[in-house]
Amino acid sequence: MSTYVLSRVLSTPAARFQELIKSAAAREPSFALAELNSLLSKLTSGELRDAVTIWPSIKLTPYIANYVAAMVEYACGRRAMAPPTWTRSIEPLASPIFATSLQSLRLHLLIHSPAPFRRRNIFIDSTLGARL
Repeated sequence: MSTYVLSRVLSTPAARFQELIKSAAAREPSFALAELNSLLSKLTSGELRDAVTIWPSIKLTPYIANYVAAMVEYACGRRAMAPPTWTRSIEPLASPIFATSLQSLRLHLLIHSPAPFRRRNIFIDSTLGARL
């Protein structure tokens, strides 16, 4: 579907969600993922449901797909709502990915990563300035 058609069919949060996922696939993903985190953090329950209902047709790397799915699952969990069904179709990563290469921090990340990320074998720190 073209961007124009999606903008006419989707709500503003849903269109922004789609746009940020495409940005994560097209350029340095960390910036787009940070923007996506900000978007998901500020949406109301109804806006979140509308925004994440449709998974984009764009091909993502397994890491980006899992990261986005974990962010959506986390946001839905904070609002006591079920995540969209597309999150279940994304297989967790086969090998763990840590947010740092420092071996001394890995135990901390194993313990403190949010559950949706741990389930997907992604270990991040969300204790300082977290917006997840």
